[in-house]
Amino acid sequence: MMPVRPGAALRGVVAAIAALAIAAPSLIVLTAPPVARHRPPRAVPQRIVSKAELPPVEPVAFQDLDPDDARDFNASVPFVDGPNPAARPFKLPGDDLQRARAIDCMAAAVLYEAGDDPAGQRAVAQVVINRVRHPAFPKTICGVVFQGSERSTGCQFTFTCDDALVRHHWLDVQWTRARQVATAALSGAVYKPVGYATHYHTDWVVPYWQSSLDKIAAVGTHLFFRWTGWWGTPPAFNRHVSADEPVIAALAAYSEAHKGAGTAALATNETLYVDPIAAATPLPVPIASEENSFLVTLDTKRISPDGFAQLAQRTCGDRPYCKVLAWADKAKTPTALPLQPAQIQAMAFSYLRDRPSGFEKALWNCTDFRRADPSQCMKQQIYVPVTRSSRSEEFKLEALPGATRAPPVVPTVPELAGVRRKADAPTVKATPEPEGR
Repeated sequence: MMPVRPGAALRGVVAAIAALAIAAPSLIVLTAPPVARHRPPRAVPQRIVSKAELPPVEPVAFQDLDPDDARDFNASVPFVDGPNPAARPFKLPGDDLQRARAIDCMAAAVLYEAGDDPAGQRAVAQVVINRVRHPAFPKTICGVVFQGSERSTGCQFTFTCDDALVRHHWLDVQWTRARQVATAALSGAVYKPVGYATHYHTDWVVPYWQSSLDKIAAVGTHLFFRWTGWWGTPPAFNRHVSADEPVIAALAAYSEAHKGAGTAALATNETLYVDPIAAATPLPVPIASEENSFLVTLDTKRISPDGFAQLAQRTCGDRPYCKVLAWADKAKTPTALPLQPAQIQAMAFSYLRDRPSGFEKALWNCTDFRRADPSQCMKQQIYVPVTRSSRSEEFKLEALPGATRAPPVVPTVPELAGVRRKADAPTVKATPEPEGR
């Protein structure tokens, strides 16, 4: 028998089916949404900072993770074993205006960080108070809240540098509730669940600093952490808090206390910038003769002027008395005290701490490192060697060669212990020191 050939129509149907079988999978592959990349979190080695070293406060940066991956990772991190003591009650010092500024800074923090949620707001307020008591952070409420706000990224509280204050406005009633929470926290109310936490984040992100801290609490979607070792214990929170609350221009639209003339950048009132180089610089050792004194050479090409103070505070750690004297040129950096006039003249920066007296001061050589606040500049003096003479009473500065010229700006730190003048080289001051120093 002759084989039956399929008709043209049947052949067309078969060809169409075959083409569809090839085209359909190809079309699905080409039009399918991209497969989400799952990046495991990068573990950062945990380092317990010793009591002699102030722990660095790093700019906030997050690992590039899918939110679900971040939640899974955060759930896998256990809470630290051991006690989680509640913080001591805190009562804000200062006059009515200073308190009003602090309350409004705190209200902005709790509202923009936790939303209109009372428990979350109380937890955020406790972290702010813990920070202001800790020597690693600024010493005012507004300083803590707006730390790093001069940068577009890397601020400590995100709302201060992502234009949230401009983009999103809360209702008056919500501001009222936030101010009530802030007032209570600054008047002695304690939110016990977060203990002495100084850090927190939401559970859908993983900051790089997370693995170097102890996870101690969860409030809603926020996870709370404290530093490992001594810096996370109650004795570390011994900072003398300042009542000198700065004016925050960004809050002028929300706060009467932050309006008016005299509004200035926060950086002129407190050192808020966190210099990553200063945070990672190895700490110097004290001089052999004085365990609380440090003579340092600064890497001024890499560390910012604000970073000088940050490095000095890290160097001093929790010492109640500490002195850091720094130079920009290693060849001019002395190795022992007392200092000679030429060494004082070449100094780039100094930091003195005397906590029993409530004194803490950083000074810059403003000839080389300009400061917006003149009170941060070293005093101007000129040292002139005087030969011994029985007629010393006839000595006049105007009689010296070149005395009619404008004297150079020379930094000195006369109040620092250990700075002495040689007996065989007395000096004459060209500018008297102001009283009260």
